[in-house]
Amino acid sequence: MTGAGEKSESQGFFGPLMTLWGAERERRVLWLPVLFGLGIAQYFALPVEPAWWWGPAGGAAAGLAALGFYRRLEAGDEAGFVLAVSLALFSAGFAVATLRTLAVAAPVLETRVGPVTVQGRIVQVESLPDATRLTLERPRIPRVEPHRTPDKVRIRISGKQRAESRWTPGMWIAVPAVLSPPPPPSAPGAFDFQRMAYFQRLGGVGYAVGRVEIAAPADDAAGSWPLAVERLRQRISETARAAIPGPAGAVAAALLTGDRSAIPAEVMDAMRDSGLAHLLAISGLHVGLVAGILFIGLRAGLALIPAIALRHPIKKWAAAAAIPGAFAYALVAGATVPTQRAFLMIGLVLLAVLFDRRGISMRLVAWAAFVVLALQPESLLGASFQMSFAAVVALIAGYEVLRGRLNVGERTLARVVLFYVAGVAITTLLAGTATAPFAIYHFNRYAAFGLVANVIAVPITALWVMPCAVLAFVLMPFGLAGLALVPMGWGVAAIDATAAWVAGWPGAVALLPSMPAWGLALVTVGGLWLCLWRKRWRLFGLAGVAAGMASLLIVRPPDVLVDASGQLTAVRGADGGLHVSSLTRGRFQRDVWLRLAGREEGDALAFPKTRDGSLGCDALGCVYRARGKTAALARDRAALIEDCWTADAVIGDFPIGRSAMERACRDRALTIDRFKLARDGAHALWLDPSGIRVETVNGARGERPWVPRERSTRRAASSSAASGRRAGPAP
Repeated sequence: MTGAGEKSESQGFFGPLMTLWGAERERRVLWLPVLFGLGIAQYFALPVEPAWWWGPAGGAAAGLAALGFYRRLEAGDEAGFVLAVSLALFSAGFAVATLRTLAVAAPVLETRVGPVTVQGRIVQVESLPDATRLTLERPRIPRVEPHRTPDKVRIRISGKQRAESRWTPGMWIAVPAVLSPPPPPSAPGAFDFQRMAYFQRLGGVGYAVGRVEIAAPADDAAGSWPLAVERLRQRISETARAAIPGPAGAVAAALLTGDRSAIPAEVMDAMRDSGLAHLLAISGLHVGLVAGILFIGLRAGLALIPAIALRHPIKKWAAAAAIPGAFAYALVAGATVPTQRAFLMIGLVLLAVLFDRRGISMRLVAWAAFVVLALQPESLLGASFQMSFAAVVALIAGYEVLRGRLNVGERTLARVVLFYVAGVAITTLLAGTATAPFAIYHFNRYAAFGLVANVIAVPITALWVMPCAVLAFVLMPFGLAGLALVPMGWGVAAIDATAAWVAGWPGAVALLPSMPAWGLALVTVGGLWLCLWRKRWRLFGLAGVAAGMASLLIVRPPDVLVDASGQLTAVRGADGGLHVSSLTRGRFQRDVWLRLAGREEGDALAFPKTRDGSLGCDALGCVYRARGKTAALARDRAALIEDCWTADAVIGDFPIGRSAMERACRDRALTIDRFKLARDGAHALWLDPSGIRVETVNGARGERPWVPRERSTRRAASSSAASGRRAGPAP
């Protein structure tokens, strides 16, 4: 009797949940890519590199367990089967990420090299507003052994020769340049360029110091198809910029080829602050419009020929023709993660037309996520993947709820226009809400008036700009692209004007400090729970979203920041403002620190003192006080005698610990010297009455393949020139 009573009570407690679980049978499959992604996330979260066999072994064991439980499903052992499948997918994601890391491994420069004459073949040309950036493959670098030579390097070229020369993918060039390893993050939690470069097999970045010589021209016959696509992209971009002068030409080139490098900084800032930056990222909107224009245009054209329209399935013909058209546009647009996702989804929708199946669905998104993550598991960590899939998942879930509630009624022109504008507004609201946490996490900004800007700019893009773009593609082989590009420029100019207008409104953009990673994880899990399920228990996801967003209320920027060279330091004033040791040195790092603190770039104040008196400086260094703790920022070793006995933390760009006094200093206070900075990267300190918390760039990243550990004490101590050389342009 006791056992039966306990079982009944258990069923009473779990009964409603089991009922909901059974009712969501068709939606369970949507969690498969989520479990796959969790395995990838776990791999990248590890502090050390795992053995390659961990993932495959775990997947094999879980797969065998799932097979065993599957045979017992009829006996009601569903929980074991679900758990085993979950572990198998988790392990599969872990294994894919591990094997991808092994597959892309390539040499990386260990130290600064140059000036030397670098030879290599151009694989990518990026036209920046003030420079040209060339990516070279198969480089030959003097003083670097062949087995230590990177697969690719990237060189920035500025000055007069940038305007005088024309480089194309496939050319072999020789250029005097200074090369360095890819730079580490500027602060703990900042963007990890080294990790991105690792997966791109980019082993060095630098800048030219002399004239570029063309060793051999591009050979179309010998070039691979990726180089041919790059040359085509370059020609299209140059054609667009030649036909449309000014910033509008750069934006038009971005819409045609995905190359945003030539867009002026002020235009990019306006697009971000107005909530229109998504128009510059080739994604579902653009690929869908290209496919839709081709589909509707071809179907309408065939419908004008009765002999064909009445005897043949012209709808399927149009769909069959639109698939390669969308694929070609995705390639020309750079095949980025959002573009891949968009093409996979649009391609499957058009295939559904061919086979008389249902088109857009949440399962389609799940399939696209699986494919993208299997091919590029590192994309899970990028803003483009996160924001792209967040937007499309929210849109499909939102319109699933609204389906049947939106009715145009009598189809008058006014009603159709109003319905279209309402659709744009709803789409913007859903996508903007879904992507806002990711925009805050990655970019520290939120566009407050994005709804207004999108209601104006999206119809211009859909009804004018993109049809002109498709027409330009069609006319380019005949040399008549200007007939479409010029009117396209009018539409782009209207979008730019809208962005500048909305971005200029007071309070158009909110600057926020970085959301902690665990906060973003809560938002993501809560959002998925809300969107993937259909029954009322989906509303529990709102709690996760709310808890994740609440993390912004407790996050606190560091009180002290020190860059990896020790040459640039910053402290936080009582008003939250950032005060830096130099306004002329380390501009890139300084702007990153400001952004992470939720401040405008260029909004830093210089030492020697803060308005609240928390910082005081003299010729030997500065002393910063906050919440009962003191940090000494020493410029000279002579300052140690006093600082070590009065400060809780001592920071200097010289070695500390050789003399007896310095060893005693280490025992008494927290010391950060050249050795620690060289080994662990930039440091962030939080001062509290209970103690001082320290985070470092390499401490947060762990011992991973993309984290160089070759910075030895020998290099750090070789000379102050190693950290004080003239800094080149940002990579």
